[in-house]
Amino acid sequence: MNISLTKTQAGFVPSDAGTEAWAKRVKAGAVISADFKQVRNPAFHRKYLALLTVAFDNWDPDEVDSKYGIPEKNFDRFRWDVAILSGFYHNVVRLDGTVRVEADSISFANMTEEIFAELYNQSINVLLKRVYKSELSKEELDNIVNSYLSFT
Repeated sequence: MNISLTKTQAGFVPSDAGTEAWAKRVKAGAVISADFKQVRNPAFHRKYLALLTVAFDNWDPDEVDSKYGIPEKNFDRFRWDVAILSGFYHNVVRLDGTVRVEADSISFANMTEEIFAELYNQSINVLLKRVYKSELSKEELDNIVNSYLSFT
């Protein structure tokens, strides 16, 4: 079970309904063992996803036709490519012996706050170069993302 707690003046309290329901089922005097980790800032995580969403909406890929047909514009592939181009990837060997580049996971469990901040900054550089063709500054893009967040 994964539980979320928030530190308050009175101690730790459940952060969500699932944790609260679980805590009510634990009998008084029961000893609970857990491996605790402080999670990244969820607001910063939402800001990164907003950055990617805004950029994806503004991205106009070149038309490509392949032997498999016309490819679709795909958000997941876009966000993975941004992470890879930002330098956050690992190589894996496929069954046929070829090597594939995979984006690092941005999950809370797999990336620290410091590394995530570096990914965010490098992603801005990639997006300014690849999507906006340097027509925007970092500050302008950040303002657009903040405006987007205020509407969601």
